[in-house]
Amino acid sequence: MIDRQEFAEELVLRESIRKIINIVLEKRKREEKQQLNEEKELRSIIRKLIITEAAEISDETPHENTGINVLEDLLKKIIPVIETDYKILTTAEEQKQSFRAHVVKGIKNALAPSRAVANLRGSIKEAELRSLEEEDEDIDITIGDDEGPDLGDEAFIDIDPDPKPEDEEDDFSIEGEDETGRNMAASTFKKIEKNILDSYELLANSEDRELFYDYLITNIKLYFDKFDDEMKMGLEEPTTPEYDEATAESPEEFGAPEGEEELELEL
Repeated sequence: MIDRQEFAEELVLRESIRKIINIVLEKRKREEKQQLNEEKELRSIIRKLIITEAAEISDETPHENTGINVLEDLLKKIIPVIETDYKILTTAEEQKQSFRAHVVKGIKNALAPSRAVANLRGSIKEAELRSLEEEDEDIDITIGDDEGPDLGDEAFIDIDPDPKPEDEEDDFSIEGEDETGRNMAASTFKKIEKNILDSYELLANSEDRELFYDYLITNIKLYFDKFDDEMKMGLEEPTTPEYDEATAESPEEFGAPEGEEELELEL
């Protein structure tokens, strides 16, 4: 039989062992939690480094297409301007939708003449080449004949057309769209129109022009989506596990016991 002294000592020993085990387990939990936090922070740092490195590589390594390189340089100039003006529109969603639609239409309208001329030149060159290939007869050129053909008065090309009537519809406006968004878009487009035209006019290759145009429209719309996401994203207040655990408890646990409150009042 075990006497009472040995039994009491056995109970004390077991209790001590239990406390030691709890201390060790708690310490291990804290270490594991700290390790997870450190790993999470390390992954965040690595991710930022990768993004930064990728951006630097993108700046240093040109794209294989000249049109895309010219477009990238253009976007760096105009996107900050568009972003600043777009994020001012906060009263109604219709204002932002109108702004988007008018900016995209403005880009298309601004580039339409240059695209038409470029396409016409391409068509003329192709027609001339086909004509030269099919031409078998000698060309008879008469020197000194400077009168030229008589095409009549209708051949006159007026380079100074009459000014547009005030009541004529503005090509920039889109019927039914919010006027505030339209006005803001018109103001913004005045700031970026020359940059867009100058960049497009640099390109003579048809493939460069087409890629520039298509990717310009696509990127403008994608950046608008990005701005919308940023405007909808709220700022999350930093917190700690201890704070979350404390605030999850009952409010009464943070106050003084009722008896103490009564005692203070009596005093």
